[in-house]
Amino acid sequence: MLLLPDTQAMPDLRRMPIQKVGVKGLRYPIAIRGRDGDAQSTIATFTMTVALPHDVKGTHMSRFVEILERPRPAFDLAGFRAMLEAMLDRLEAVDGKIEMRFPYFVRKAAPMSGVESLLDYDATWTAERRDGRTRLTVGITAPVTSLCPCSKSISEYGAHNQRSHITIDAEVTVGEITLEEIARVAEDQASCEVYGLLKRTDEKWVTERAYDNPKFVEDLVRDIALALGRDPRIGRFTVASENFESIHNHSAYAEIEGTGAGRPGA
Repeated sequence: MLLLPDTQAMPDLRRMPIQKVGVKGLRYPIAIRGRDGDAQSTIATFTMTVALPHDVKGTHMSRFVEILERPRPAFDLAGFRAMLEAMLDRLEAVDGKIEMRFPYFVRKAAPMSGVESLLDYDATWTAERRDGRTRLTVGITAPVTSLCPCSKSISEYGAHNQRSHITIDAEVTVGEITLEEIARVAEDQASCEVYGLLKRTDEKWVTERAYDNPKFVEDLVRDIALALGRDPRIGRFTVASENFESIHNHSAYAEIEGTGAGRPGA
């Protein structure tokens, strides 16, 4: 049998460690375990990296793909953490990180007619081992409606509103948090949530709901931060809101950082 040299495993004499080396932009089909336990199929874009010691020339890029090729059930956070551990073991690394970005769909019922439709969200899961500690972070961008309190207070005929994107990145320190739960926090604190399909009775409801619940961009991030801060499963978090203004050619933006009631990650 022909023996081929393993060039990547050769020693390196420059004595320069690399903090992150691996693969990026790798698309792969996965399944995510949702709030009701059902598995939702989607396609994720992966970034998988490990830390490389100063005396090793290179990592084994093919082994990242091998990790993805292993049979596994639909992902929950425990399974995602296990995938990180498997990657570190296979690459013989101490520190490493997996990030996967994917579209996620939630079936929602309209508020009055009850007609159902799917709404899409942009989701991110990140698992990272650094300095002996593993951090799991769940992120989601949820579209919502915001209505301007200032416009409402000075106008006789209504108020201007806009679609906003709420982005939440929350460290999960204990247990499981589903994407539906994170999205619900954003939607509950918005002027109104949005839906894929509405009938006329629903349109009347969402219009009046937003009018009765005006929010500045500052109100959005503060109210969401307060809600996240009460959750015992959440450690550090970031909340950002971009309001795509309907009376300006620019967005209003706010971002806030905080810490939930959860204990620090192990």
